[in-house]
Amino acid sequence: MDSEIACSEVSKEGPALPQIEAAESGAQELQEIRKLLWGPTIRVDVFRRWSQGFEFSDTEPSALVQKEGGPCAVIAPVQAYLLKILIMDTPGHFLKDLTQDKCRHMLIQALCTILSKCCTKRYRIVSLPMETCAEAKEVLNTLNDIPDVNIGSNASAETATKEADAPADLPTTAGTVRVADAREVSSDAYHEGLQVLNFETIEEVEKYYTEHWQVLSGQYGVMLFLYTVLITKNIDNVISELSDTSEPLIHNTYGYGSQALINLMLTGRAVAHVWDNDQDVGGLKLRGINEQSDIGFITLMEQMRYCTVGSFYKNPKNPVWVMGSETHLTVLFSAEKRLVSPETPSELARRVFKSYDPEGNNFIPADVLQDVLAALDLVNEPEYVEIMQKRLDPEGLHIILLNAFMDEFFPQEQRSTPDTFDLMHYNGIPGSNEGNKVHYSKGSAILLESDLKSVCISNPMLTCLQTKWPNIEINWHDMRIPSLN
Repeated sequence: MDSEIACSEVSKEGPALPQIEAAESGAQELQEIRKLLWGPTIRVDVFRRWSQGFEFSDTEPSALVQKEGGPCAVIAPVQAYLLKILIMDTPGHFLKDLTQDKCRHMLIQALCTILSKCCTKRYRIVSLPMETCAEAKEVLNTLNDIPDVNIGSNASAETATKEADAPADLPTTAGTVRVADAREVSSDAYHEGLQVLNFETIEEVEKYYTEHWQVLSGQYGVMLFLYTVLITKNIDNVISELSDTSEPLIHNTYGYGSQALINLMLTGRAVAHVWDNDQDVGGLKLRGINEQSDIGFITLMEQMRYCTVGSFYKNPKNPVWVMGSETHLTVLFSAEKRLVSPETPSELARRVFKSYDPEGNNFIPADVLQDVLAALDLVNEPEYVEIMQKRLDPEGLHIILLNAFMDEFFPQEQRSTPDTFDLMHYNGIPGSNEGNKVHYSKGSAILLESDLKSVCISNPMLTCLQTKWPNIEINWHDMRIPSLN
């Protein structure tokens, strides 16, 4: 980690040829990222589970494969953005008919979208030295008789020297770089070999990834992109957004990503909570999601009362949601754009009412009625509120039911969400799919009239869906309920 690469302008004739220069700050940042991600030590088994590239399913051309538990904190958000591009930006494609080139292009677009949310000054692409530039490829072509390539820091310096001395007329190859797939290396050797490419525009980043696909598909592609996100975001910015840096972003025993890491991948902000905006808890300012997200997030943990997911995540700009279980992340999506249409006044009223009903009981204490009316910009003078309290709570139970509130203030309730729609689900782990092949599952959903939901402990999928649509029922087409794990 003793060098950083500054990229010149991308020429029209071919890829930019990076120039290697000393950059101690880059090496220091990568060390800080390593500590922030993994903690003081890296377990061999956890590092191995994260050591995979971006790879598509043989049976579902646009579905990414997750080989082992752990990297879903990166793979699921990337898959979500890929699906967003597919169903919202490039409609009309049949999922099974997508070509390999089209899927690769959408994946690179998804990665660039995530990076754009994190960029502060410039785009900084983390790579391994033999994968980063054409000069390194040329040198590699002269070393075909050497079975193993050392990617440690000494090798980096030696490679730079050989590159400088290499003949200018050596042929360039666009073939696969051996180091990406050569062999498994230790976490120390991996980190010693990291280098950084600097780009000014996202178009240059997209061009680089397109011309160096092996950076993404090689053995460390997922980790390299994760480091790219963090260093592009700037480590100081990440730390300032985290409420607690005592725990690593990747669990040092089980290898799963923290909520802050998931939020960073989805929104570009490494905040630790999923509620709307910031909340003051006992004098502590706890940061949440500060605007409507492009991609949604719902989690089984909300039904278990471990967290409260806010409207910015539950009602995203696109009908794509990352779904969280206790141990894994999957993706829910739909081609039904009306699922994310603007809120009607009555839907806004329901959301505000339920924000004062954190337990999900469908009623609020009578003494917060004035706050609810004020939040909805309705008449909230004390005298009027007192009259409405008596009207909505005639038995004097000091509670106001959701249905009574809606009947009084929004009697002609309209709903923008359709009553029936199709949903699709992605789980990147082959063993969690029928036939051990990653594919999308499709289901037909219906929203029932009643607000009362049936809790079914044996059906985690339905339970998680009900945190977004409390009155939903769904029939999966292959008669097999998709797994959240």
